[in-house]
Amino acid sequence: MVQEDGRSNQDRIFLDRSEQLKSLDCHLVYTVPISMLYSNRAADLRNTYGDAQVLPMIMVQTPKNERFEPGINKVKELIAKRIDQVVPNYALESDVFDRPETLDRLCLMSGGHVRELLLLMRAALKRTDSLPIPTKAVQRAITEARDTYRRTVENEQWEILAEVSQTKRIPNEDGYRSLLFNRCLLEYSYLDANGDRQRWGDVHPLIKGIQEFQEALAKIQP
Repeated sequence: MVQEDGRSNQDRIFLDRSEQLKSLDCHLVYTVPISMLYSNRAADLRNTYGDAQVLPMIMVQTPKNERFEPGINKVKELIAKRIDQVVPNYALESDVFDRPETLDRLCLMSGGHVRELLLLMRAALKRTDSLPIPTKAVQRAITEARDTYRRTVENEQWEILAEVSQTKRIPNEDGYRSLLFNRCLLEYSYLDANGDRQRWGDVHPLIKGIQEFQEALAKIQP
């Protein structure tokens, strides 16, 4: 919420009351809204707290739209740890899911976003009477999540999404930031051969199957 003086509640908490937050005599990790890190308050945050750690998505595909197996395996590991708490020693690709392709589709459609992954898993489980989770249940979960994103995107934003899907860049501008904040755009990173961190972005995989996105993409492709 923005106050009359133009400052938000986030500004008041993390900047105006920073001395109080830093004075607590214990180990703490503060989660700052991503909107602050992509704004003119980013420098103030760095001066106050030091460098912030921006957590990217788990990279399940490369900037060339190719599968990235290490990332997919990491997502599968997350699912396995959750499942193991309920039904230990179940094999993901046969006991939990009806076939490997079903598990792969779930991992890819999550975009490497852990919260999205868990939401899709929960939705699929709600449509499953008993394990293994069938392909149809996963597809229903994907379809419903996709409808949510369709309602989230405004008409003039489809062209922005299509552009990012081609350039793999997310400019730090209002039109792009809003789509990043609501997870329509996802940010990834990796270390190149020189050890430098490279960042890139892409459209959420769930959005790529929406007709409006496909139409916007067709307009900018040769």
